[in-house]
Amino acid sequence: MNVIHVLSSQPWVERLGWTLVHFLWQGLSIVVLYAAARRGVARTWSSNARYLLACAALASMLAAPIVTWAVMGPSSANTQAAYRIRSTPPAPYTTGDATATTLPAYVRATMSAVEQPQLLVWVVMVWLAGAVVFWVRLAGGWVVAARMRSVSVRQAPQEWQQILQKLGARIGVSRPVRLLVSALVQVPMVVSWLRPVVLIPVGALSGLPAEHLEALLLHELAHIRRHDYLVNILQSVAEALLFYHPAVWWVSGHIRAERELCCDDVAVAVSGDMLTYARALAQLESFRPAHLTAAVTANGGSLPDRIARLLGQSRPAVRIGLGPGVLAVAILLMAAAYGLFGQSGAGPAFQSVSIKRNTSNWNERFQHPWGLYTNASLLLLIQCAYANHDNPMLGHWFPLPASQVVGGPAWINSEGYDIEVKAGANADPKQWWLMWQTLLADRFKLRLHRETRELPVYVLTAAKNGFKLPAAKPADCVSFPPGTKPHHVPGKVDCGYVSGPAFGLAEENSLAYPAGLGLGMVGRKVRIADLSRQLALILDRPILDKTGFTGEFDLFLNFTSDGALMGMPPGYGRPANPNLPNIFAALEEQLGLKLVPGKRPIEVLVIDHAERPTED
Repeated sequence: MNVIHVLSSQPWVERLGWTLVHFLWQGLSIVVLYAAARRGVARTWSSNARYLLACAALASMLAAPIVTWAVMGPSSANTQAAYRIRSTPPAPYTTGDATATTLPAYVRATMSAVEQPQLLVWVVMVWLAGAVVFWVRLAGGWVVAARMRSVSVRQAPQEWQQILQKLGARIGVSRPVRLLVSALVQVPMVVSWLRPVVLIPVGALSGLPAEHLEALLLHELAHIRRHDYLVNILQSVAEALLFYHPAVWWVSGHIRAERELCCDDVAVAVSGDMLTYARALAQLESFRPAHLTAAVTANGGSLPDRIARLLGQSRPAVRIGLGPGVLAVAILLMAAAYGLFGQSGAGPAFQSVSIKRNTSNWNERFQHPWGLYTNASLLLLIQCAYANHDNPMLGHWFPLPASQVVGGPAWINSEGYDIEVKAGANADPKQWWLMWQTLLADRFKLRLHRETRELPVYVLTAAKNGFKLPAAKPADCVSFPPGTKPHHVPGKVDCGYVSGPAFGLAEENSLAYPAGLGLGMVGRKVRIADLSRQLALILDRPILDKTGFTGEFDLFLNFTSDGALMGMPPGYGRPANPNLPNIFAALEEQLGLKLVPGKRPIEVLVIDHAERPTED
């Protein structure tokens, strides 16, 4: 079992995939709003206000996938959910009869076999791989930052520890802060949030003027007072989770740059000497270390811009490397998301459609194939729209078994809709089912794909004592031998049509249903394939013909209702008749046929997305 198959079996994968895809447009929307707001206030707001604006934008980006994940909750727990987390696909079938039962050729011709959710599996796989890389990078930064507290460090002289405490009191830092001299750093930096430590280079005490070092310490204490180390951790987490969206990095770069400007303002306000602080920053230009995201340093951002800003020479907007390319890259990502959603061309459509919710308690669903559905569930509509319509005789189509429609929110089989449609005067009747498919896609936002799964089936075989199939008597109907294409014969009805189960008992020489308790099925010149098709609808389970019987027979089958009739409405055929066998025993006793439960690969329609329609 490969990685794709393992991930496909997990109910959270599709949900996570759609969450990641939705963030493409969500992140773009947020960054457009942020950029517009920032452009309007860039020169009038303080650095702290711009910092808070950028933090709010990044927080919104981090919250968007969380909200999306919650809204797309599992369908089994939330009947309002638009998405259904799919059940486990089967492993490749390797035993016994490996031939898969496929959907009708009509359905296969109109339904893509490309498994759209499998594309989401690839999305999740790529995201997991990238997230692992960024998390390892982030964890490595934390480990290095933690080691800096204890490796190649020594306590700063007592007088400098006292100076740090006095500066902390002036700036409003009430927590104890340690000052350590480190051989691993080249510029002052803050490490840790709960027990903050300020690290200074070995040469700082002797190489920097005291007033310059004090100014730089004020900058680091400002980071501590503002809890920038904690914000930096949360910011790094957002980058690791949403690494694939360039807008995240763009906004995050603004946060880091504005953070340094905020601390510059605090240091200047407390010291009161802007020129001394600017000179201290100038000395840091030659000490730039590699970027360490787990620590906050005094030389972050653009030092020339920061110095120029302090001296009043210019106040340029913060320039982050991605620049205008962010929008272009984000648009490309949006185009990829559009392709993933699988938009399709318009198909034939009805001229007018009316949909109204049916709130009656009428459990039984009725449908008229040429224009009006009453209290029809979405599941029934799918069964009919994607039924086998290859038979040219109108009225002799067979709904797709419910067992071959997988997934979808719970309401697709519990809510009924009254639907009226009208087609154009020149509409081709052969296009009606495509029109229904278009209606479901447009009004119910239905998206499907087909795939093969291992599902429960019944294998139809000869009973122990052999066949008891009644010989077919002459009948005024048209029979098409196996392998020949059915065609319309004016004034004739095709043979093999199985009627029922209906209330009453089937008479041997009549298609009528006299009154009586029980259910009956009848048919003239029936083939095993005709009977299997009807049994599949009644039992809601595919029927595999292993009888080897190729002839025709007349069908008269009487049985009582029980829980095995999963394809019939609840309570259909009740009360049960204790004098009649159930359908399994009836098949064996009356026809010499036996249904054996098993599992086989079955091609099914998978519901990727469905929404309640807007009534009109």
